[in-house]
Amino acid sequence: MSIDIADADNLSDAQLAVRLAEEAGQRLLAIRASHGFADPAALRDAGDAGSQQLLGAALARYRPADAVLSEEAVDDPARLRADRVWIIDPLDGTREFSEEGRTDWAVHVALWQAGELVTGAVALPGLGLTLSTASASPPPPMPAGGPRLVASRTRAPRLVTDVAAALGGTVVPMGSAGAKASAVVRGEADVYLHAGGQYEWDSAAPVAVALAAGLHASRIDGSPLRYNQPDPLLPDLLICRPELASQVLAAVARYQEGQPAAAAQPGG
Repeated sequence: MSIDIADADNLSDAQLAVRLAEEAGQRLLAIRASHGFADPAALRDAGDAGSQQLLGAALARYRPADAVLSEEAVDDPARLRADRVWIIDPLDGTREFSEEGRTDWAVHVALWQAGELVTGAVALPGLGLTLSTASASPPPPMPAGGPRLVASRTRAPRLVTDVAAALGGTVVPMGSAGAKASAVVRGEADVYLHAGGQYEWDSAAPVAVALAAGLHASRIDGSPLRYNQPDPLLPDLLICRPELASQVLAAVARYQEGQPAAAAQPGG
Protein backbone atom coordinates (compact mmCIF):
# COMPACT_ATOMS: atom_id res chain seq x y z
CA MET A 1 0.00 0.00 0.00
CA SER A 2 2.25 2.78 -1.22
CA ILE A 3 1.30 6.06 -2.83
CA ASP A 4 2.75 8.11 -5.63
CA ILE A 5 3.03 11.82 -4.92
CA ALA A 6 3.76 14.07 -7.87
CA ASP A 7 6.82 16.29 -7.35
CA ALA A 8 7.39 14.70 -3.93
CA ASP A 9 11.03 15.74 -4.00
CA ASN A 10 9.93 19.36 -4.23
CA LEU A 11 7.44 19.23 -1.39
CA SER A 12 8.38 20.81 1.91
CA ASP A 13 8.03 18.74 5.06
CA ALA A 14 4.85 20.64 5.91
CA GLN A 15 3.37 19.98 2.48
CA LEU A 16 4.31 16.32 2.65
CA ALA A 17 2.71 15.98 6.09
CA VAL A 18 -0.55 17.34 4.70
CA ARG A 19 -0.48 15.10 1.66
CA LEU A 20 0.27 12.01 3.72
CA ALA A 21 -2.45 12.74 6.27
CA GLU A 22 -4.97 13.36 3.51
CA GLU A 23 -3.99 10.26 1.51
CA ALA A 24 -4.25 8.11 4.63
CA GLY A 25 -7.62 9.68 5.38
CA GLN A 26 -8.89 8.79 1.91
CA ARG A 27 -7.64 5.23 2.37
CA LEU A 28 -9.52 5.03 5.67
CA LEU A 29 -12.73 6.29 4.10
CA ALA A 30 -12.39 3.62 1.41
CA ILE A 31 -11.80 0.92 4.04
CA ARG A 32 -14.85 2.14 5.96
CA ALA A 33 -16.99 1.99 2.83
CA SER A 34 -15.82 -1.46 1.76
CA HIS A 35 -16.02 -3.12 5.18
CA GLY A 36 -19.23 -1.60 6.46
CA PHE A 37 -20.02 -1.42 10.18
CA ALA A 38 -21.35 -4.91 10.93
CA ASP A 39 -18.07 -6.01 12.54
CA PRO A 40 -16.57 -2.98 14.36
CA ALA A 41 -13.50 -4.85 15.62
CA ALA A 42 -12.56 -6.03 12.13
CA LEU A 43 -13.13 -2.53 10.76
CA ARG A 44 -10.87 -1.01 13.41
CA ASP A 45 -8.13 -3.54 12.68
CA ALA A 46 -8.39 -2.95 8.95
CA GLY A 47 -8.23 0.81 9.42
CA ASP A 48 -5.18 0.68 11.66
CA ALA A 49 -3.34 -1.69 9.33
CA GLY A 50 -4.26 0.01 6.08
CA SER A 51 -3.31 3.50 7.20
CA GLN A 52 -0.07 2.32 8.81
CA GLN A 53 0.97 0.48 5.66
CA LEU A 54 0.34 3.54 3.52
CA LEU A 55 2.13 6.00 5.80
CA GLY A 56 5.03 3.69 6.55
CA ALA A 57 5.65 2.96 2.89
CA ALA A 58 5.35 6.62 1.90
CA LEU A 59 7.80 7.84 4.54
CA ALA A 60 10.26 5.10 3.64
CA ARG A 61 10.05 6.23 0.02
CA TYR A 62 10.01 10.01 0.35
CA ARG A 63 11.99 10.54 3.57
CA PRO A 64 14.18 7.40 3.74
CA ALA A 65 16.80 8.95 6.04
CA ASP A 66 14.26 9.88 8.72
CA ALA A 67 13.13 7.76 11.67
CA VAL A 68 9.49 7.02 12.44
CA LEU A 69 7.59 6.60 15.70
CA SER A 70 4.11 5.18 15.16
CA GLU A 71 1.39 3.72 17.33
CA GLU A 72 1.00 0.86 14.86
CA ALA A 73 4.67 -0.10 14.32
CA VAL A 74 7.39 -1.65 16.45
CA ASP A 75 9.42 1.08 18.13
CA ASP A 76 12.98 1.29 16.80
CA PRO A 77 15.36 2.70 19.45
CA ALA A 78 17.46 4.14 16.61
CA ARG A 79 15.03 7.07 16.58
CA LEU A 80 16.64 8.32 19.79
CA ARG A 81 19.84 8.99 17.83
CA ALA A 82 18.05 10.52 14.84
CA ASP A 83 17.88 14.23 14.08
CA ARG A 84 14.50 13.89 12.40
CA VAL A 85 11.63 11.68 13.55
CA TRP A 86 8.14 11.48 12.07
CA ILE A 87 5.59 10.85 14.83
CA ILE A 88 2.38 9.42 13.41
CA ASP A 89 -0.95 8.06 14.52
CA PRO A 90 -2.41 6.30 11.48
CA LEU A 91 -5.90 6.26 13.00
CA ASP A 92 -6.72 8.38 16.02
CA GLY A 93 -10.13 7.46 17.38
CA THR A 94 -10.61 3.86 16.29
CA ARG A 95 -13.90 3.55 18.18
CA GLU A 96 -15.38 6.56 16.41
CA PHE A 97 -14.02 5.31 13.07
CA SER A 98 -15.94 2.05 13.53
CA GLU A 99 -19.27 3.76 14.28
CA GLU A 100 -21.39 4.78 11.32
CA GLY A 101 -21.98 8.50 10.98
CA ARG A 102 -19.19 9.61 13.30
CA THR A 103 -16.69 12.15 12.01
CA ASP A 104 -14.63 12.73 15.19
CA TRP A 105 -11.62 10.59 14.21
CA ALA A 106 -8.36 11.68 12.64
CA VAL A 107 -4.96 10.96 11.10
CA HIS A 108 -1.88 12.54 12.71
CA VAL A 109 1.41 13.23 10.93
CA ALA A 110 4.10 15.28 12.70
CA LEU A 111 7.82 15.85 12.33
CA TRP A 112 10.15 16.28 15.29
CA GLN A 113 13.56 17.75 14.54
CA ALA A 114 16.43 18.50 16.93
CA GLY A 115 14.22 18.67 20.01
CA GLU A 116 11.17 20.46 18.59
CA LEU A 117 7.99 19.72 16.70
CA VAL A 118 8.57 21.54 13.42
CA THR A 119 5.54 20.55 11.37
CA GLY A 120 2.28 18.71 11.74
CA ALA A 121 -0.98 17.87 10.02
CA VAL A 122 -4.24 16.57 11.44
CA ALA A 123 -6.66 15.21 8.85
CA LEU A 124 -10.33 14.90 9.75
CA PRO A 125 -11.43 12.74 6.79
CA GLY A 126 -15.05 12.53 7.86
CA LEU A 127 -15.25 16.32 7.60
CA GLY A 128 -13.09 16.63 4.49
CA LEU A 129 -10.78 18.90 6.48
CA THR A 130 -7.06 19.02 7.24
CA LEU A 131 -5.42 21.37 9.73
CA SER A 132 -1.69 21.95 9.47
CA THR A 133 1.18 24.06 10.64
CA ALA A 134 1.43 25.43 7.10
CA SER A 135 -2.00 27.05 7.22
CA ALA A 136 -2.91 27.38 10.91
CA SER A 137 -4.46 30.65 12.02
CA PRO A 138 -5.76 31.86 15.39
CA PRO A 139 -9.32 30.84 16.22
CA PRO A 140 -12.09 33.47 16.13
CA PRO A 141 -12.82 35.39 19.34
CA MET A 142 -14.34 33.35 22.14
CA PRO A 143 -18.13 33.75 22.27
CA ALA A 144 -19.88 35.19 25.28
CA GLY A 145 -20.34 32.89 28.23
CA GLY A 146 -17.98 30.50 29.94
CA PRO A 147 -15.32 28.46 28.14
CA ARG A 148 -16.18 25.20 26.39
CA LEU A 149 -14.05 22.22 27.45
CA VAL A 150 -13.95 19.13 25.23
CA ALA A 151 -13.96 15.75 26.94
CA SER A 152 -14.59 12.08 26.27
CA ARG A 153 -18.02 11.56 24.78
CA THR A 154 -18.61 8.43 26.90
CA ARG A 155 -17.50 9.70 30.30
CA ALA A 156 -16.14 13.13 31.09
CA PRO A 157 -13.27 12.82 33.63
CA ARG A 158 -13.87 14.39 37.04
CA LEU A 159 -10.90 16.71 36.46
CA VAL A 160 -12.52 18.19 33.35
CA THR A 161 -15.95 18.62 34.91
CA ASP A 162 -14.43 20.18 38.03
CA VAL A 163 -12.29 22.62 36.05
CA ALA A 164 -15.27 23.48 33.84
CA ALA A 165 -17.25 24.31 36.96
CA ALA A 166 -14.35 26.39 38.26
CA LEU A 167 -14.30 28.47 35.10
CA GLY A 168 -18.05 28.74 34.78
CA GLY A 169 -17.83 26.72 31.59
CA THR A 170 -19.46 23.77 29.91
CA VAL A 171 -18.27 20.31 28.85
CA VAL A 172 -18.61 19.32 25.18
CA PRO A 173 -18.46 15.55 24.49
CA MET A 174 -16.23 14.54 21.57
CA GLY A 175 -14.26 11.56 20.28
CA SER A 176 -10.59 11.38 19.37
CA ALA A 177 -7.71 13.49 20.65
CA GLY A 178 -7.19 14.96 17.19
CA ALA A 179 -10.84 15.94 16.94
CA LYS A 180 -10.77 17.57 20.37
CA ALA A 181 -7.60 19.56 19.66
CA SER A 182 -8.92 20.55 16.25
CA ALA A 183 -12.11 21.85 17.85
CA VAL A 184 -10.01 24.29 19.90
CA VAL A 185 -7.95 25.32 16.86
CA ARG A 186 -11.13 25.94 14.87
CA GLY A 187 -12.80 27.92 17.66
CA GLU A 188 -15.53 25.35 18.27
CA ALA A 189 -14.18 24.79 21.80
CA ASP A 190 -11.81 26.68 24.05
CA VAL A 191 -9.99 24.08 26.19
CA TYR A 192 -8.79 20.54 25.69
CA LEU A 193 -7.69 19.16 29.04
CA HIS A 194 -6.63 15.52 29.31
CA ALA A 195 -5.08 13.50 32.12
CA GLY A 196 -6.20 9.96 31.36
CA GLY A 197 -3.08 8.66 29.65
CA GLN A 198 -1.74 9.25 26.14
CA TYR A 199 1.33 8.62 24.02
CA GLU A 200 3.41 10.95 21.88
CA TRP A 201 1.57 10.00 18.70
CA ASP A 202 -1.75 11.04 20.27
CA SER A 203 -0.69 14.66 20.67
CA ALA A 204 2.36 15.47 18.50
CA ALA A 205 0.53 16.61 15.36
CA PRO A 206 -2.34 18.32 17.24
CA VAL A 207 0.15 20.17 19.45
CA ALA A 208 2.22 21.29 16.45
CA VAL A 209 -0.89 22.70 14.78
CA ALA A 210 -2.17 24.30 17.98
CA LEU A 211 1.14 26.06 18.60
CA ALA A 212 1.23 27.29 15.00
CA ALA A 213 -2.25 28.76 15.57
CA GLY A 214 -0.99 30.70 18.61
CA LEU A 215 -2.63 28.49 21.22
CA HIS A 216 -1.19 27.36 24.55
CA ALA A 217 0.02 23.76 24.75
CA SER A 218 1.70 22.15 27.78
CA ARG A 219 1.51 19.41 30.37
CA ILE A 220 -1.25 20.00 32.92
CA ASP A 221 1.31 21.31 35.42
CA GLY A 222 2.41 23.90 32.87
CA SER A 223 5.68 22.17 31.98
CA PRO A 224 6.72 21.71 28.33
CA LEU A 225 5.61 18.79 26.22
CA ARG A 226 8.66 16.78 25.12
CA TYR A 227 8.75 14.38 22.22
CA ASN A 228 10.97 11.57 20.92
CA GLN A 229 11.62 10.39 24.44
CA PRO A 230 12.78 6.83 25.30
CA ASP A 231 9.36 6.10 26.78
CA PRO A 232 6.71 7.57 24.45
CA LEU A 233 4.14 7.76 27.26
CA LEU A 234 2.95 11.37 27.56
CA PRO A 235 0.01 11.01 29.90
CA ASP A 236 -1.48 14.49 30.14
CA LEU A 237 -2.08 17.50 27.96
CA LEU A 238 -3.53 21.00 27.91
CA ILE A 239 -4.38 22.84 24.69
CA CYS A 240 -6.32 26.05 25.12
CA ARG A 241 -6.72 29.67 24.17
CA PRO A 242 -3.71 31.53 25.59
CA GLU A 243 -5.87 33.91 27.60
CA LEU A 244 -7.33 30.94 29.51
CA ALA A 245 -4.09 29.10 30.26
CA SER A 246 -3.30 30.59 33.66
CA GLN A 247 -6.86 30.08 34.87
CA VAL A 248 -7.00 26.47 33.73
CA LEU A 249 -3.58 25.64 35.21
CA ALA A 250 -4.56 27.23 38.51
CA ALA A 251 -7.80 25.25 38.62
CA VAL A 252 -5.94 22.02 37.83
CA ALA A 253 -3.40 22.71 40.58
CA ARG A 254 -6.16 23.25 43.11
CA TYR A 255 -7.88 20.07 42.02
CA GLN A 256 -4.67 18.06 42.39
CA GLU A 257 -4.10 19.53 45.84
CA GLY A 258 -7.52 18.27 46.88
CA GLN A 259 -8.99 21.74 47.10
CA PRO A 260 -12.16 22.87 45.33
CA ALA A 261 -11.07 23.87 41.83
CA ALA A 262 -14.11 26.12 41.72
CA ALA A 263 -12.22 28.56 43.94
CA ALA A 264 -10.16 29.51 40.91
CA GLN A 265 -12.65 31.69 39.09
CA PRO A 266 -11.90 33.48 35.79
CA GLY A 267 -10.06 36.69 36.44
CA GLY A 268 -8.92 35.48 39.83
